[in-house]
Amino acid sequence: MGDRQRCAWCGTDLLYVRYHDEEWGVPVRDDRKLFEFLVLEGAQAGLSWITILRRRENYRAAFAGFDVQKVAEFGEGDVTRLVNDAGIIRNKAKIESAVKNARAFLKVAEEYGSFDAYLWGFVDGKPIVNHWKDPSQIPAVAPLAEKISKDMKKRGFSFFGPTVCYAHMQATGMVNDHLTSCFRHGELSGISH
Repeated sequence: MGDRQRCAWCGTDLLYVRYHDEEWGVPVRDDRKLFEFLVLEGAQAGLSWITILRRRENYRAAFAGFDVQKVAEFGEGDVTRLVNDAGIIRNKAKIESAVKNARAFLKVAEEYGSFDAYLWGFVDGKPIVNHWKDPSQIPAVAPLAEKISKDMKKRGFSFFGPTVCYAHMQATGMVNDHLTSCFRHGELSGISH
């Protein structure tokens, strides 16, 4: 872990630190990865992110490697299988939501050419770089997240309210919410694929 200064939320758990250092806030333009975060963020609603992070590989196996096409084709038998899968959060509503969201995801991707084009269109293709000095400044939700969430709900997505949406934006680098004192803030501030 070294003596680098990080955002305090990742603590000292090696899995969390690795996620913070290598993924959180890095712009994601790959539809499969965006779908992965959509599934994981939906599963996280009401839980801590580390709970989901520790089950990430189980989710990958349970949800066909996050192949959105395959998940969109899941039926009632798949939902039952997943509800009985001890490796993931066995919340039937969240599981059904992931399948429903896969179908909505494909419709959006078809309309826009990719889900990436749709989602990143809200920020003109460039990450929003915030300059928070204290964790108390970082919002749990933002007006843009409310706008995106509302549009996605209209398009058939569920378990993607404004708070989950903002967490998704942070995770996928649409917004850089690393503290200015964190070594990742500067590293990511210039990234815009």
